[in-house]
Amino acid sequence: MPHHATKQRRSPAAGSASPRPARESRPTDSWLLGQLRAAHQNFPRIVRRACANPSLIPDLLAGTASPSPPVKFGSAKALLLLAEADPALLYPHFDFFVKQLDSPNGVFRWNAARSLACLAPADTEDKLEPLLDKYLSVIPGPQMIDAATVIGSAWKIARAKPRLADRIARALLGVSQARYKTDECRNVATGHALQSLGRFFDLIEDQRAVVVFARAQLENPRPSTRRKAEEFLKKHAA
Repeated sequence: MPHHATKQRRSPAAGSASPRPARESRPTDSWLLGQLRAAHQNFPRIVRRACANPSLIPDLLAGTASPSPPVKFGSAKALLLLAEADPALLYPHFDFFVKQLDSPNGVFRWNAARSLACLAPADTEDKLEPLLDKYLSVIPGPQMIDAATVIGSAWKIARAKPRLADRIARALLGVSQARYKTDECRNVATGHALQSLGRFFDLIEDQRAVVVFARAQLENPRPSTRRKAEEFLKKHAA
C-alpha cells in the first residue's frame, strides 16, 4: 500500500501528465486576443491597457507571428501606437524592430521604421547611431513606400539626437537622385523629404544646401510637392 501511494503522488509530475496551461489561457491574454479578433478593433483601448499592464507586450510581439491576419496586423499596429505613446516601455524590445526592417512583409517593415524613430527619445544605450546607415539605406530605392516611410519618420531621430541631424539631412537630400519605379514616385518621396527637413531645419548645419534643394522643387511636376516647397521656403528662407 505505501508503494502504491507513492506512485499516486508522483504521477502528476510524469511526462504523460496534462501540460501546463498556455499563456493564451490567462485572462489578460484572452482579453487581448478577443480585442485583436474583434470586427472593430479598439486600438486606443489596447494601448491604454498595455501601458498599464506591460506584461501584454510580449503577447503583442508574439502576435505578429500569428497565422490570423487580424491578430498579426492588429498586433503590429498596436505596437506602433504603443511606441508613439510610451517609447520607454517598448525600448527593451528595440532589437525586435531592427529585425523587422528586413521582413519580407511591407507592413512590418514600415511599422518597424516608424517605431524605431519613435523610440529615439528613449534610446539611452545609443543603439540608433550604429543602425542609422542601414535605416536610411532604403532612401535611394527601389521601394518608394519603404523610402517614404523612413523619410517621413527620420526627423524624429534628428530631434531626439541632434548630433545625427546632418547625416539624416544629407540622406534626405539624396532623394533627388533616387531610383524608384517611376519619376512620379520620386516626386512623392521628395514631398515627404521637404516636410521632414522642415521639422529639424534648425538643427542642420548646411542649411543652404537644403534651401537650394527646396527651391529646385518649385519646378517639380507634382503640384503637391511644389506647394510643399513653397511652404518650406516661406518659413525657412524668407
